[in-house]
Amino acid sequence: MKLQKSRSKRLLAGVLAILLGAFGVHKFVLGYIKEGIVQLVFTVITFGFGGLISLVEGILYLAMSDEEFYRTYQKRKRSWF
Repeated sequence: MKLQKSRSKRLLAGVLAILLGAFGVHKFVLGYIKEGIVQLVFTVITFGFGGLISLVEGILYLAMSDEEFYRTYQKRKRSWF
């Protein structure tokens, strides 16, 4: 059951990171509120450069296996890359 939820979150977070990541949406979905705010502020301050970081994160999320994503971002709560 945990892996099924992890797969759904992985896909959702990956797609959101690619499409709306500059606004930190993928961080909010994963429960990383502070990191989402930091992402949003960083994007505003750097005139959009934060979107590039989110693009990389989205690709990494989608390239990971469900088990690896669960261990890294849900169990260990690793918030960046």
